[in-house]
Amino acid sequence: MIQLISSKCSNGARLTMRLSALFWLRCLIVGLGCLRGEMTLAAEASRPNIVFLFSDDHAYQAISAYGDERKLLATPHIDRIAKQGMRFDRCLVTNSICGPSRACILTGKYSHKNGFYNNTNSKFDSSQTTFPKLLQGAGYQTAVIGKWHLMTDPTGFDEWHILPGQGVYYNPPMIHNGQKVKHEGYTTDLITDFSLEWLKKRDPSKPFLLMCQHKAPHREWSPALRHLGHQGKTPFTEPRNLFDDYANRGLAVRDQDMTIEKTFTELDAKLKTPGSLNADQKKVWDAYYEPLNKEFRESQMSGSDLVRWRYQRYMHDYLGCIKAVDEGVGRVLDYLDEAGLAENTIVVYSSDQGFYLGEHGWFDKRWIFEESLRTPLVVRWPGVTKAGQICDEIVSNVDFAQTFLEAAGVTAPSDMQGASLIPLLKGQTPEHWRKSFYYHYYEYPQPHRVRPHEGVITAQHKLVRVYAPEEPYFELYDRKVDPAEMKSFANDPAYAETVETLKGELARLRAELDVPAETPREAFGNAPLK
Repeated sequence: MIQLISSKCSNGARLTMRLSALFWLRCLIVGLGCLRGEMTLAAEASRPNIVFLFSDDHAYQAISAYGDERKLLATPHIDRIAKQGMRFDRCLVTNSICGPSRACILTGKYSHKNGFYNNTNSKFDSSQTTFPKLLQGAGYQTAVIGKWHLMTDPTGFDEWHILPGQGVYYNPPMIHNGQKVKHEGYTTDLITDFSLEWLKKRDPSKPFLLMCQHKAPHREWSPALRHLGHQGKTPFTEPRNLFDDYANRGLAVRDQDMTIEKTFTELDAKLKTPGSLNADQKKVWDAYYEPLNKEFRESQMSGSDLVRWRYQRYMHDYLGCIKAVDEGVGRVLDYLDEAGLAENTIVVYSSDQGFYLGEHGWFDKRWIFEESLRTPLVVRWPGVTKAGQICDEIVSNVDFAQTFLEAAGVTAPSDMQGASLIPLLKGQTPEHWRKSFYYHYYEYPQPHRVRPHEGVITAQHKLVRVYAPEEPYFELYDRKVDPAEMKSFANDPAYAETVETLKGELARLRAELDVPAETPREAFGNAPLK
């Protein structure tokens, strides 16, 4: 075009026209560059942010959105996520224990594939592919704040500020990007504080992943001082099977060490004071607990009265921990609203597994039974998930990685073992969505002498294979007939066909998931099986 114009003009005019054309061509190039930049920014803005709010040992029974009949605690901020999005009623974990659950979430793989079987001697192989690494590689800013509990340093995060090991409830030591630091305050509040600080200082031009991971309400359940006495004089309703006698079930259920009656310690009961309190905190702590403890000691309780007293103390402390978690969730949600981020942010609240709140006379987790197998999961995704939805399909923590990756437009590795939840979040159930689920627990004999077992779960039944240290045996539970799981039907002739069908399904799932024929010894974690 420049040459054509110049051939018809005088030398001076030709120069002027040539410069003019170059000017407009440059403007066109700059304009296209700006447009491309705007398109890039628009593409970045269209990829959703992800806020993963996670707690340790939070039972679904202790979230008011789930409507537990005991009405133990109101959790208005977690409920807010459910009301504005979707509540999942059958989110099942692959291995009901803290570290293995976290490894499963990061990798999208079962314990036998990611190598983290137990909390005793497993160490997370940080060279593995994880969804935070993949998001980071795709341009996401990534941060993990709070409990990590995987025995090696986090990888795939621009920012990490974690508790060493289990962490403590008051004045916690932490590790910030590799540097040891010490903080003053209540750990749940501090984890929320540091999460909000990171959100405020991040690069606003990039999408982000924040994993805000609370220690609470892990044992020994130490509430924030402001929540001592939170329920007033109102006693907590007992579960109907608080005094389970473990009849009609196998040896494993009877021979465990996780009962409120026999396993509950003085530290659990707050008859001893946590060591991490400073002098001012200890004054407030003692002012609340000591008069109650004096009254208890003088009563010389025993038997069922002692169990009931411990249950009330346990619920006060455990639920008090959750009150601070719920407040922290509210603070994060409020910030997302105030910063104009809520509309393009996926918010997830979940826990590493469920927990026993006195059911079967227990605390802790580990079992394939409902209270430990099932974890809470509520998800808010404006523009994708309609408000107030409830999903009763079988989903799992092994699905989280693929869900986050698909939401970000990142291809999930083919060796991940879950499935993206995005169709369900859109209100669509895929034709071939899972109808059965494989579970496997390993750690034995410490700390609670729960025997290694595996099983298959369907909407109605659970077939459990307890395989060590004695000869393997099967149990069958029918949640429709016996929702509290108080009886095994494995030897009932009326269930013979169901047992055989589920044995076949267990074998199919083992093959599909490439489960080793023999469990490696290191999977059990401590003293060798006899």
